[in-house]
Amino acid sequence: MEDLKYVNYQYIDLPRLTTWVLQDIITAYEKRLSSIRITLDLGITKENVYMSGEYVVIRGIEIPINYLKEVITRSDRVYEVTESGKLVEVIIRDKGIYKLKPIGKDVAPTLEINGIHMHRIVGITPWLDSLNKVKRARIRRNSRVLDTCMGLGYTAIHSLLRGASQVITVEIDPNVIEITRHNPWSKYLESNRIDIIYGDITKVINYFGENYFDRIIHDPPRITSRYGELYSLEFYKQLYRVLRPGGILYHYTGEPGIHSGMSIVKGIGDRLRKAGFIVKYYNDVQGYVAFKPRY
Repeated sequence: MEDLKYVNYQYIDLPRLTTWVLQDIITAYEKRLSSIRITLDLGITKENVYMSGEYVVIRGIEIPINYLKEVITRSDRVYEVTESGKLVEVIIRDKGIYKLKPIGKDVAPTLEINGIHMHRIVGITPWLDSLNKVKRARIRRNSRVLDTCMGLGYTAIHSLLRGASQVITVEIDPNVIEITRHNPWSKYLESNRIDIIYGDITKVINYFGENYFDRIIHDPPRITSRYGELYSLEFYKQLYRVLRPGGILYHYTGEPGIHSGMSIVKGIGDRLRKAGFIVKYYNDVQGYVAFKPRY
């Protein structure tokens, strides 16, 4: 087997704006205010933005107000302010379109890949959705956690905030890892208690010993032929192997196939049981909580 590839994660600290923030800045300018206190990190903190003549000054960078008015016509995007004063969308086009997508004012964004959201956003924010999953996994102080599919890192970060002593999170797509470096809500991945591994979790899991993890969060992409191995009995057996007796696995399923009569969710539960887990489905988090028996 090849050696594990650990990611030296570094957040890129630039001002980031959404349509809502841009509109607030333009409104303040039109009211002839000298400054406005506003978020430049998608709602986490607030800082001052200043008005000077025909310019708006963001962290010392002068930007023509007319340029901001042109940009605001393009909604549904996260922009970062470069040192030259240009606004660049957080998007990657590489064998697909990866986009940091705002879903509301001052809330954590989601990741959109080829038009598909990687979080639940109807009636819930991605941040809260991830927190609820971590709560269902009963992650607590000193837990050793495996997060199988990192994405924007929200479940790994919530695990950390709930006291986990170590979180190992795995991501197979380098474009996803790069997007996190431009997302203020992902910056806590810099913690020395989080280890990011670049690789395929179905291969990476073979490196871990039996009973190594206290908790596992398995939040894979929706089930397709491409990602079928992440829903396979063989992989579930590996999750069972690395989870300690009495440990808990949370497995997100969503609700695929319900309207068409295909019980994909039921099949997932059946395979988890065959792997040895005791399982229960929870509608509020659209996933299974699976226990490894102590005996």
